[in-house]
Amino acid sequence: MLTLERARALNDTMVTQEHLRIHAMNVSYAMGAMARHFGEDVEHWEAIGLLHDYDYEKYPEEHLRHTEAPLLAAGVDPDEVRAILSHGYGICTDVEPVTNLEKSLFTVDELTGIIQACARMRPKGIADLEVKSFMKKFKDKKFAAKCDRALVLKGCDMLGMDVRDVAAICIEGMRPHAAEIGLLGTEA
Repeated sequence: MLTLERARALNDTMVTQEHLRIHAMNVSYAMGAMARHFGEDVEHWEAIGLLHDYDYEKYPEEHLRHTEAPLLAAGVDPDEVRAILSHGYGICTDVEPVTNLEKSLFTVDELTGIIQACARMRPKGIADLEVKSFMKKFKDKKFAAKCDRALVLKGCDMLGMDVRDVAAICIEGMRPHAAEIGLLGTEA
């Protein structure tokens, strides 16, 4: 089973840009929170989240086409690799998310970008970010415009959950790590 330590080591071989490292951590912490919600292994889900954009920095135009072979060669379990590939479903892969782990990764990848953008502009960052404030920004298509809300909603549908509930889980998962992920706010 993929551990956080192993995921970090693998990710560090490919990801050097700070904003991509922070995105990986955001997704990792959100995935840990989703694991708690579903009663699953938190560290395992965090490890998958951390490693999800393994090839993106080096191959942004061929994202996920340079993930499967190297991760399998590194001893990552085929089911874990499949989970990583599934977050690109309909965008750059045809690997449909079927498990709660896969559906969660598909959903939180874009969702955490909007949460991050919301928290960065608040005086106290993510510390006092509420779902109500998040939803105002989520509905504003000009805010964090590169984050695909349709994908988030599609993922929420796959999970059978409302976007508000998924956002609340992710915010709670990211909140304890505010300093590490740069979400202490404008007062910090």
